[in-house]
Amino acid sequence: MRFNTLSEWLNWQLSLHPREIELGLSRCRQVAQRLNLLAPNFPIINVAGTNGKGSSVALLDAILSASGLRVGRYTSPHLLHYNERIGIAGQPVSNAQLCEAFAAVEAARQEVSLTFFEFGTLAALWLFQQGENKVEIAILEVGLGGRLDAVNIFDPTIALVTAIDIDHTDWLGTDRDHIGFEKAGIFRAQRSAVCSDPQPPPRLLHHAQQLPAPLYYLGRDFSYQKMADNSWSWYSKTASHSSLPLPALPGDFQLQNAAGVLMVLELLPLALSEIAIRQGLIQVNLPARFQVLPGKVTRILDVAHNPQAAKELNKLLQQTSCQGTTYAVMGILRDKDIGGILAAIQQSIAEWYVAPLNTPRSATVNELVGGLQATGVTRIHTAVSIAESYRQAMINAQAGDRVVVFGSFYTVAEVLTLLDLDLTTFRKLSNLRDL
Repeated sequence: MRFNTLSEWLNWQLSLHPREIELGLSRCRQVAQRLNLLAPNFPIINVAGTNGKGSSVALLDAILSASGLRVGRYTSPHLLHYNERIGIAGQPVSNAQLCEAFAAVEAARQEVSLTFFEFGTLAALWLFQQGENKVEIAILEVGLGGRLDAVNIFDPTIALVTAIDIDHTDWLGTDRDHIGFEKAGIFRAQRSAVCSDPQPPPRLLHHAQQLPAPLYYLGRDFSYQKMADNSWSWYSKTASHSSLPLPALPGDFQLQNAAGVLMVLELLPLALSEIAIRQGLIQVNLPARFQVLPGKVTRILDVAHNPQAAKELNKLLQQTSCQGTTYAVMGILRDKDIGGILAAIQQSIAEWYVAPLNTPRSATVNELVGGLQATGVTRIHTAVSIAESYRQAMINAQAGDRVVVFGSFYTVAEVLTLLDLDLTTFRKLSNLRDL
């Protein structure tokens, strides 16, 4: 084994490949072939999209686990610990398991250079196929795009594309049509595909038709309705579910994600009970999606990092009562649509605390301040770090005020680290229904 600790493995992987991101499948597929990973004997669900990927993966995991299946889950990025990226039977894998998987990938890699993400993707699928770790079904979240993302070397039984918006324009294109085509790259000929975006881009539809892949999309092949009693109903051309509990994830937009998930489950060659669906909807948990930490000053943590997500965050802030002032603690990556994010949420924020993120990809304070000033914002405070911005906001906030931390996974992670909260505690502390 090249290294003995997880931190040593991860630090080395960061320097292994000359570029942090390099889209393409050939290198990763070559190593996967050497590891015999490309023909697993369990179903795979690949999940792509701009927003809602993490929520959809969490919902699928919760419902399938409630049905008694041993589920493998691969997501990115992580909030606090790398282990969060790979889950088996509802639990993050251990440091020892990761080190063993990394050693297996390294032995097979030989002369092939892998990115950090590619190394982790191969390690996840290796773990899912090993002995006592072996899973009965795997859910894989696509990292960037779809067509050329490392996850796409694995042929899904069913592919799910969630909401599509403008993001990662340097890699995926500058409009929904180009981005939709990249997401549709996870579709496979003669295999079912689901799109939970009610307005799928034309190129996504065309790609599914050309393969051909049977495509089911929201508003045509399945739909949902929220009821006055805070339940909801789902129906397709062949099945229906009524009086379902709302997903235990805040925001009505989660019904869109849940609707796509139920369509995927309907298409899977598995018999899932109504009880498992209800239990999964109630028990699903995903940190940092309008996660509320109660107290004299309410703190809301959300990883919203593009205009569509910021718009949904804004809706939740508008729908949630606040007796006092709403402050924002914000940091954003430079390659995001900073202007679009700020325009989507600025009406809900009275005072801003901005700082750079702890990554070379961070937008500078000047870029953030400039973006805010362009939207007419004047009450802006700057700091050298997100932690310092958070401290300033909490000092100035009074009882009944709220502090919203958003803009990136990095933003939320830095505040969680400052608060010294592990994710288990974080999950227990917050529930939208407590407000």
